[in-house]
Amino acid sequence: MLREALAIAPQIAQRQERPAEVAAAEALVTRAHAEAVESFLTTHGLDRRTVDVVGFHGQTVLHRPHDRLTVQIGDGAALAKALGLPVVYDFRAADVAAGGQGAPLVPVYHRALARLADCAMPAAIVNIGGVANITVIDGEVLIACDTGPGNALLDDYLLRHTNEAMDRDGLIAAQGEPDLDWIAQAVDHPFFDAPTPKSLDRNDFASFTVEGMTLEDGAATLTAFTAASIAGIVPLLPNQPANWIVVGGGANNPTLMRMLSEQLAPMPVITGRDLGWQSDAIEAQAFAYLAVRSMSGLPLTYPGTTGVSAPLTGGVLARP
Repeated sequence: MLREALAIAPQIAQRQERPAEVAAAEALVTRAHAEAVESFLTTHGLDRRTVDVVGFHGQTVLHRPHDRLTVQIGDGAALAKALGLPVVYDFRAADVAAGGQGAPLVPVYHRALARLADCAMPAAIVNIGGVANITVIDGEVLIACDTGPGNALLDDYLLRHTNEAMDRDGLIAAQGEPDLDWIAQAVDHPFFDAPTPKSLDRNDFASFTVEGMTLEDGAATLTAFTAASIAGIVPLLPNQPANWIVVGGGANNPTLMRMLSEQLAPMPVITGRDLGWQSDAIEAQAFAYLAVRSMSGLPLTYPGTTGVSAPLTGGVLARP
């Protein structure tokens, strides 16, 4: 259902539009999040009266900041009513309306984590989800951007050819050889030379195909493309990071981590888990953090993270 919504979403011209497929997916996303919160409260024995707010990002189905358009499906008002709890949602809209990229949003949380971990600075935190993004923390300076495809191309490729949603543990890519000519041509795309900040839609590189390669070589090539596109941000940074810290789903892929370490050598590459972070939960933690900042009127985005002209808060508060 989500894939149908992603396929139809490019037809949306106004952010409140909900074609039938998108509306159905929005109802599903909202219901699934209500069930997730209820399950979490029950599993951990939490009294809902101790919960101040739920941060609800929803599912991005369209992201075109150059058109001042970003669409995250998920009905925050309906979720607040279902849970009987305040919900902050629609985090990106204010930034995009103000001329920002609307992404990435997590850098302000990355900065809090890095300060708590007392990381050597500058620190680079790489979040590898469907799209990969980077946050560089250098004292009070925050620099952030999307770097290119994260797991999306590889996941979609594996789903088409094996009916598996991912290259678990990087095992398929580990058996292949990357096509270096293909990668060199791919990283010649204008996006990679564009200055920061910049952002992507999940499907912006969907036309980059490795069909015709063996399954293993195709997986290796797409994995190496992700690593190369992350490493390609280094020349655009004012200072070299002292640490590269990888979080998100990509941190669970040993083949991707090996390729990234090779691309970024001699700079050290570690995972958030090495610092005691709950790497797979950082996005969820971040939107709880952003929800609190939103309720307090504190900035979520900055000129160095999204290109917005001044630090800006965002989010919409729905009460039950």
